[in-house]
Amino acid sequence: MILLSVTGLFRTLLIILGVFFLLRIVGRIAMAKRNVAAQDQMKREEAAAQQLKEQSKQNFGRTTISKVDSKSVDDGDFVDFEEVND
Repeated sequence: MILLSVTGLFRTLLIILGVFFLLRIVGRIAMAKRNVAAQDQMKREEAAAQQLKEQSKQNFGRTTISKVDSKSVDDGDFVDFEEVND
């Protein structure tokens, strides 16, 4: 009877340790995957910033005139407020 409980206890401990190490490995893989994704995102942002920098160097000194859309211009509805004396 005692021998059966010792083997059961040993088997349970091995299962718990196995699950623990399996979760630890899966966690490390997920962390590595997240780091690679973040690194790729950072590289894309850096490339976009570099492209914007090169484009601004190309356009340095040029003047652009753009037509303002009259629909987007607000007339500035001004409201005059009065002070109320109590």
